[in-house]
Amino acid sequence: MENITIKINGVEVSAPAGSTILEAARLAHIEIPTLCFLKEINEIGACRICVVEVKGARSLVAACVYPINPGMEVWTNTPKVLDSRKKTLQLLLSNHDRKCLSCVRSGHCELQTLAVELGVDDEGYYDGSRTPSEIDESAVHMIRDNSKCILCRRCTAVCEHTQNVGVIGANERGFNTQIGSAFNMGLGETSCVSCGQCIAVCPTGALSEKDQTADVFAAIADPTKHVVVQTAPAVRAGLGEAFGYPIGTNTEGKMAAALRRLGFDKVFDTNFSADLTIMEEATEFLHRVQEGGVLPLITSCSPGWIKYCEHYFPDMTENLSSCKSPQQMFGAIAKSYYAEKMGWDPKDIVCVSIMPCTAKKFEVQRPDQAANGVPDVDFALTTRELARMIKKAGLKFEDLPNEEFDAPLGLGTGAAVIFGATGGVMEAALRTAVETLTGEELQNLDFVDVRGTKGVKEATYNVAGMDVKVAVASGLGNAKALLEKVKSGEANYHFIEIMGCPGGCVNGGGQPQQPGHVRNTVDIRALRAQVLYDSDKENPIRKSHENPAVKELYDTYLGKPGSEKAHHLLHTTYVKRTVN
Repeated sequence: MENITIKINGVEVSAPAGSTILEAARLAHIEIPTLCFLKEINEIGACRICVVEVKGARSLVAACVYPINPGMEVWTNTPKVLDSRKKTLQLLLSNHDRKCLSCVRSGHCELQTLAVELGVDDEGYYDGSRTPSEIDESAVHMIRDNSKCILCRRCTAVCEHTQNVGVIGANERGFNTQIGSAFNMGLGETSCVSCGQCIAVCPTGALSEKDQTADVFAAIADPTKHVVVQTAPAVRAGLGEAFGYPIGTNTEGKMAAALRRLGFDKVFDTNFSADLTIMEEATEFLHRVQEGGVLPLITSCSPGWIKYCEHYFPDMTENLSSCKSPQQMFGAIAKSYYAEKMGWDPKDIVCVSIMPCTAKKFEVQRPDQAANGVPDVDFALTTRELARMIKKAGLKFEDLPNEEFDAPLGLGTGAAVIFGATGGVMEAALRTAVETLTGEELQNLDFVDVRGTKGVKEATYNVAGMDVKVAVASGLGNAKALLEKVKSGEANYHFIEIMGCPGGCVNGGGQPQQPGHVRNTVDIRALRAQVLYDSDKENPIRKSHENPAVKELYDTYLGKPGSEKAHHLLHTTYVKRTVN
């Protein structure tokens, strides 16, 4: 592609034709501030924080959408530019709930950061009326507080364009504009799938998960309860970011140590039940292939995807694997098999999960998720909530030793840990399914065709003389496109993995939030996913069917994959929903 040379702040910069001023400035190591801009998602130039001066232009221009031209001269730091940005920020803050000390985003709020950088102090506001706002707590997983909303529209863009759900948008006009659902319905009344991607991109505290940390602290303090915790694979790849570690740092050992010091009676790993999921799911897949069952089989680990399917593709719920997610399988086993081993009453066990996902909060209260007469899982906390617990308890995370999970529900394989990356469930299932079908040991366990952050991936593998066609999709917009091809007959597969969040669980709606300029310039998904692939490579056991703890579970308790007892504990049902 042809390059164009322009001048930014008097220095020549060469950038590809078609670049914006914002992109060209980054090549010159200049970061122009933004609020509304998200690359390829929300490129609307609405907030005006990114304005710059261009020679010959009648007014300041928005750098995020203004294309460069040969010979262009740009200034990003003149008094006129800085004054304009400051006034814009003051106007935003004049209509903003400025209770920063009690805000969940205090210390890592993009609006707060800009106020410091641009020198907006407590007196620097324009007093006057404020937009009326209401707090929406109707959804199971999140809270929306419009008094902290700056109308950047990042949330509406990701909901509509990335996830193809579109249950939120701008209501009213002018000064009364606010983000909400159609007809002022509560979010919980809509077809929201609880993915939390809106929370992940929000620059302020307007959107947050429903915090349940106080409930968990109370359970830990109750001497009549046995409080066990499980952590999803992706959490170890994101938690460190909340404590200043670089993106892509594995903090598994410190995380286990922190959980133990928070007072959990047992610290386990969801990787154990991810291996269990593979045993059940691979068995289900082979049964459908051999017995003529409904194909393609579609994975059921992502609760956001499950709810999306129930709302938008209800006729394909028969394609969903009947397996519970690893989170729910873990709870069912903890309150049956493990309870019996320990001599505990399941009613006295409190099962807490640490997840990268806000949809897990919805999943714990779904019907058919209480195999032992009590909820499989009692509380699902996000990675962010765990970070808040660690900080509240005064634990110096960076100084903690590296510790291991407890046995036996803390043992997982390399196949299990890659569940957190898009394509990981498919790869783990193939490792077990191929060896089961062929009766031979795989020489190469890496199914690289289904790896990577691409939205849709396809592959065909010849297994025991049969061509097995698979597909992987992450992000619900990509899932929709893939399933429409399946429904129309344009595409034909045996097995499909779908994750609700783009890039998989590593990019879940409950992971530590990164500011817009990082999201726009760093491949966060790939860096976090690499943590999991490295962990897989280093694990001495890389196939789910070789997990000794899972083997013992089947030998002494469940019988075999797909048994009647396994179905009772580890499988579930779905609901055909309408679209609201």
